[in-house]
Amino acid sequence: MKSATVHRLHPSAALSEPVAVALESDAAPLSAEPPDRTGLKGILTTITEHVSNMLRSDGEREKTQRDALVAFGVRVFSAGLLYISQIVLARWMGGFDYGIYVFVWTWVLILGGTAHAGLSTAAIRLAPEYREGNKFELLRGLIRGTRLASLAMGTVVMLAGVAGVYALQSHIENHFILPLYLGLVCIPLFALTDMQDGIGRGSGWMSVALVPPYVLRPLLLLATMVAANVYGQPMTATTAVAAAIVATWATGIIQFFAINRRIASAIPEGPRSYNFKFWLKTSLPLVLISACELALQNTDVLVISRFMSPTDVGIYFAAGKTMALIMFVHYAVGSAVAHKFAALNARGDKEGLRSFVKDAVNWTFWPSLAGAIVILALGKPLLWLFGPQFDTGYPVMCILVVGFLFRSSMGPAEYLLNMLGEQALCATVLVAAAVLNVALNFALVPSFGLIGAATATSLSLVMAALMNSVVVWRRLDIEIAIWKNLPKF
Repeated sequence: MKSATVHRLHPSAALSEPVAVALESDAAPLSAEPPDRTGLKGILTTITEHVSNMLRSDGEREKTQRDALVAFGVRVFSAGLLYISQIVLARWMGGFDYGIYVFVWTWVLILGGTAHAGLSTAAIRLAPEYREGNKFELLRGLIRGTRLASLAMGTVVMLAGVAGVYALQSHIENHFILPLYLGLVCIPLFALTDMQDGIGRGSGWMSVALVPPYVLRPLLLLATMVAANVYGQPMTATTAVAAAIVATWATGIIQFFAINRRIASAIPEGPRSYNFKFWLKTSLPLVLISACELALQNTDVLVISRFMSPTDVGIYFAAGKTMALIMFVHYAVGSAVAHKFAALNARGDKEGLRSFVKDAVNWTFWPSLAGAIVILALGKPLLWLFGPQFDTGYPVMCILVVGFLFRSSMGPAEYLLNMLGEQALCATVLVAAAVLNVALNFALVPSFGLIGAATATSLSLVMAALMNSVVVWRRLDIEIAIWKNLPKF
């Protein structure tokens, strides 16, 4: 279930430069009293000056903060949009067909998110390195080669999936078969979009990376469903998955041309160099990470579909989606800062990296905590929007919030490990967490239903967060837990 930027304020440091500039530009007398920074007015003044400096400055830290704001803005909007789209789909289709659609789209997320063999995450790491090292031949080759490879591998996965459904259709309930066939058609362009997301983030093109998959695709899905309804098509899972094909393919193609325009303006023309052997060596541990990440997010839905009805799948998914609104902060911050982790590491700026990690942890945790409080307070009314029976999923939200917040308390730990070449360790952690998640889901769901699934997922997230904290500390000598990085106001 595939994400508020909070900035650390140090009044004495943050305000010294603005005050000095003001004294120089306005020729203020040396005896002028410094502005009062105490009380609510002083705090608001501090925040205003900090934001103004961030928006106007050409410094790297401020530029990264602006990138974070773009990512955050897109994620906030997309979180709301995705949530509304799920409500609309659930209302249109009813719990049973909505559950079927959720099941199929979960498979699209898993297969499409791994079809590019981890090259998407590799691009986030390698693009800044090539740019910092003026290796433009390799950068141009990376962008072109990984896009073509992702499209080709996505096609292979689609064909393999079609063969698999055909071979196993006697063991699959009839209401799943046609939606599954249609869902597989989404995979090639889903993989391409995911790849282009990585290229965009690695290049600092946040809008091109994030807007197509998180804004354009759900808008196109809703528009296609509206058109289908107008032309008298039944509002079923089959219709919804067919609409997803239109949305996914159109999004990938539009993003392709948008990326090309950015390349033309930002990267000088010249020859391309391809190093697929190294790229795949870098990416293969990353695809394991992606697969395990997707398993952590979606195993519960798949196991519920094995033991319970599509309606139960829909209820659980709605509850999970509602609570997962807080995770957009985690993904937004991670999307914005990943390439900066790689760039700071490439320069050997260890102190700068350590300070930036501290910022990233705070940017992740505090907005997530605030969001969790608000969402839990409004949980039942929010679930009711999906349909009268969906508010039975509220206990699921109360359990999942523990895992989500624990993960947020470690900041974007996975992004840090991946960008600093520790993808093997990150993969090890996520493999352990994914295996635990699968085992717990199969152990708990048959006896405890939706509560068992939520408990399994939450425990797995807690374990992964703790292990990531230990790995980052031992390997990188960085304390990443929020209680080690509390802000100073």
